[in-house]
Order: sequence, then C-alpha cells, then structure tokens
Amino acid sequence: MNWNIILTIAMKDLREVRANKMAWMPALIVPLIFVVVMPLLLIVGPQLLPIPAEELNREMGDLDAMMNALPPDLLAQIRGLQGLQIWIVLLAGFMFAPMFLIIPLMLASVVGSESFVGERERKTLEALLYTPATDRELFLGKVVAAVVPAVLITLFSFAAYTLVVNVSAYPVMGRVWFPLVTWWPLVLWVAPAIATLGMAASVLISSRVSSFMEAYQSTGMLVLPLLFLMIGQITGLISLSVVFMLGLGGIIWGIDAVLLYLGVAQFKRAELIARL
Repeated sequence: MNWNIILTIAMKDLREVRANKMAWMPALIVPLIFVVVMPLLLIVGPQLLPIPAEELNREMGDLDAMMNALPPDLLAQIRGLQGLQIWIVLLAGFMFAPMFLIIPLMLASVVGSESFVGERERKTLEALLYTPATDRELFLGKVVAAVVPAVLITLFSFAAYTLVVNVSAYPVMGRVWFPLVTWWPLVLWVAPAIATLGMAASVLISSRVSSFMEAYQSTGMLVLPLLFLMIGQITGLISLSVVFMLGLGGIIWGIDAVLLYLGVAQFKRAELIARL
C-alpha cells in the first residue's frame, strides 16, 4: 500500500470539492449556524427579553423530564443555579450536543458524495480508474479526503463554540463554565466515528448513483439517528453521560469497521468503468 498515492488522491479530491460551490457552501454555512447563530439566539436572546428570569423559566415549560435525564456530572454543574442559568446550561451544554454531531456527519458526507459522482459528472472518472493505484488505495484516498478535514473542522468548530458560549453567557453565569465533561468524549471519540460513518456510507452510495445531489440526499438519512438521540435525551429516555458517549462511539466505530471492510471488498474499478 502506497501512502503517497493515497494522499495524492485525497488532495485531488479536496481541490475538486473546493471548486464545487454546491459542495463546500453547505460545509461553510452549517457549522456557522450551529456554532455561532444558534448559540447566540439561545443564550443572548433570553437575556434581552424584558421579563424576569424566573418567569421566563416558567414559560419554557416543565423541564423535569430533561432534568431527570441528566448525568450526575451535569447535575453537579446545575446545582445551585437559578432561572436563566439553568436554561443556558441545559440548552447549550446538554440538548445541543447531538445536534453538534451533524457537523462532522455533513462534512464527511459532502466529500464522500462528491468522490466518484463528481468525477463522473466532470468526465474525469475514467482517467482516475486507469491510474496505477490499486483499488484499495483509491478507496482509502477517498476515505482520507472525507474524514480528516471533517474531524479538523469539527475540532475548530468546537473551539469556536466554546468561545461563543462562554462569552455570550458570561453576563449570566459570571464564569467560564463550558465545555462540560461529557463534551470531551463527544468531540474526540464520537465525532470522528460519525464522520467515518458518513464517509463510508456516502462513498458506497456515490459509486452507484448518477449525480452528486442524489448521493448527498441519500446520505442525509443518516441525520435521523441523531434526531432520535436528541429526542431521547429531551424526553428522559437516555442520558448522555461519559459512559454513554464512550459506548455509543464504540458501537459506531464497530459499524464503521464493517462498512469500511465491505467498501474495500466491493470496490472494483472494473465495475465502475463498465458503468461509464
């Protein structure tokens, strides 16, 4: 296996994604919304409302189910807080966590979906398939192109989110309180697994469909489990503790291993050439 060839393929894919506005614009806008716009709306918005924090807390509804679902380490963070402080910790520190995973999933899916469909649409797939690279090297080149940038941008987004949350919440919290301990396994363990899952699924799909949008829309179904995860924690069915995050990441990495194995085993350039 020649890693120079793998990295060359990955860099070529990334250059082509950068040239495709339909591919990189969502990759820019979605993190901006999740990292800046939504936190500011959730944290600064209630601070500007002309009503007392206690009344705002009552109007938000009954939070007992969410409180019961909190892991002990997060309950320790909330103990002693009042009104708007609890709202900020619950929303920015707890409920927003599954939504943050959409960033690595979407970024990896964009590059993965662009991989072979984009080559076919630009009429460059045939030249790529006739390169001296092996089938495994071609496939792993697509993997590196999708996962590594997704993980790096996710880490940058996490740093930016930490800054935005702490600065915007400081007038209410009076201290730097984020990130919570549950976010570390989320970002360092679960997010790379989610990125690999999005990439593996999108590469397999993109080699069998005819357009970038068709491949991208097909991988969009992977967002549904993240929505179920968010609903589960809101309703109290699950608790996003450190142990839960480690277990969830382990399960996803197991699925990734199976998909990658199938991808390498089923990826045959002869079949792709036959579809041209």
